[in-house]
Amino acid sequence: MRLKSVFILVFMLSFGLVQSQVSFVAKVSKKTLGINERLRVNFEMNQDGDNFVPPSFKGFNVVGGPNQSISNSWINGKRSYSKTYSYFLAPKSQGKFTINQATIEIDDQIYKTTLLNIVVTAAVTKPKDGNNADYLASENVHLIAEVSNETPYLNEAISVVYKLYVSNDVSITRSWQEIDTPKFEDFWSQNIVDKGKQQIFEGTFKGKPYRYVILRKAVLYPQKTGALIIEPLTLDIPIDVQGNSRDIFGRRRMTRVNRTISAGKRTITVKPLPIEGKPDNFSGAVGNFNFNVSTNKSTLNANEALELKIRVKGTGNLKLFNLPSLKLPSSLEVYEPVRDNNVAVNIKGMNGFINDTYTVIPQYKGSYPIRPITFSYFNPASKSYKTVSSDEIIIQVENGPVPNQPNNVKDDASNENNISLANDQFKYIKSSTQLISINRPVFFKTSLFWYLTVIPFLLIPFVILIGNTRRKRLGDLEGKRFRKATKLAKKYLSEAKKNIGKQEAFYEALERALHNYLRAKLDIVTSEFSKEKITILLTERKVEEVMVSDFVGLLKSCEFARYTPTSDVTIKQDYEKAVDVISNIDKQIQ
Repeated sequence: MRLKSVFILVFMLSFGLVQSQVSFVAKVSKKTLGINERLRVNFEMNQDGDNFVPPSFKGFNVVGGPNQSISNSWINGKRSYSKTYSYFLAPKSQGKFTINQATIEIDDQIYKTTLLNIVVTAAVTKPKDGNNADYLASENVHLIAEVSNETPYLNEAISVVYKLYVSNDVSITRSWQEIDTPKFEDFWSQNIVDKGKQQIFEGTFKGKPYRYVILRKAVLYPQKTGALIIEPLTLDIPIDVQGNSRDIFGRRRMTRVNRTISAGKRTITVKPLPIEGKPDNFSGAVGNFNFNVSTNKSTLNANEALELKIRVKGTGNLKLFNLPSLKLPSSLEVYEPVRDNNVAVNIKGMNGFINDTYTVIPQYKGSYPIRPITFSYFNPASKSYKTVSSDEIIIQVENGPVPNQPNNVKDDASNENNISLANDQFKYIKSSTQLISINRPVFFKTSLFWYLTVIPFLLIPFVILIGNTRRKRLGDLEGKRFRKATKLAKKYLSEAKKNIGKQEAFYEALERALHNYLRAKLDIVTSEFSKEKITILLTERKVEEVMVSDFVGLLKSCEFARYTPTSDVTIKQDYEKAVDVISNIDKQIQ
């Protein structure tokens, strides 16, 4: 009989232990989905907790949430509690992804969920239902990539313009989110930015009237021949669609759905430049150009400098080829050229000029011809090569030594050398010096020596005072508890400050700061955090009614921010208000 009683007691204790175990799990609506579908992730717990931290959701965009739901019931004297955080995710691309662990603190213990493996496949076909909001959104919003030329030559400019078409049956009242940015591999590319506010245009799409906006424009120069892929632009767009239900005035209610819309991949077939007629000095210039060679002076003396400028001007791939090199007689000293350019990039390509400026210094008297320089380029309009030449330039050096003149040196002192030296030939040699004395004063017994010796003794009273203050502070247990609560609140307020530009992250951090502050100050659990309970407790602790109202108002702001957009000005005001409220409550609470 005793053995049976012991067995029953052990069974009941183990059953109670199982009942009291904490459960914190992650669940998904599906483990395999198409890239055009949504995934719901729930984080469920059977006991209340604090400091919930979701995973990063790498590979997904958060298009909804976090939504919080709480179930608290009593059945036959037993309490049943459940709390859930829900997120709605949109995949960024196809492949296998892992949703990492979420964490939460329950009874001073950290609990984590298990990893979840998700497979994202190609887009799935959805039924064509005229009453389905998703279907209506997909049929009335389109993202198009318009390419100016799908068969360009190598290094010929093409443009890509991304347009978002929206029919009059739906509307977009909130900003969209860019999921995938176009990748222009194997292209030289530059985005064209239009100044001013984005304009809305009227147009047609598949024969029907549409409104459209231009989202992005880019100029591309293909750097390889053959089939080149332009990766798509993909957006997550909130679309307002008319639903079947009506309001009290008979107007149809609007339903908001999120759609992932892609412009699709575009294939560009790049043609090689023709071999026939290709000049030997061709360096890759493609476009329509003018060519010119000029100097800033044609008459000078030996050892004087002149500038010789080679310029190519026009429309084409100005930044993607080399200018012709300069070849001059050895008696002309030539320095490396300085590259200068003034190139503007618009939707039609590059336009402007590039210069190579050479510094040339003649060494001897004489006449020096600069032979014509040729420049070749390919013109896509005429599909042929063009070669242009500069004019011949004559450089006259009037004064200076004569080349190859014999150097006759005689005993007679009246004879002079025929070697002519420039006046500034040795200008780099310094003719004056600055000496520093090595007889410096000894450090011992100087003023600095005595200062460093006396200061440590003067600091001893301050060290003793700081030590006494620290011991008194450590002995103040009540003050220590208050400081800990204030430190925790400041920690989360600092996190909120970092996220001032991100509405959801800011209000999540702000709400955590307020809750943790009250938990430490009032010694209550989170499940008691109703606004009425908070008002009663703060009033009992002699907190002013204005401060209590402000605190409850901040909690309401955190709740409303989950469902309604908030401006940056309001977010900053809520942050400053939170700092002020916590500071005042800390002074008033008893």
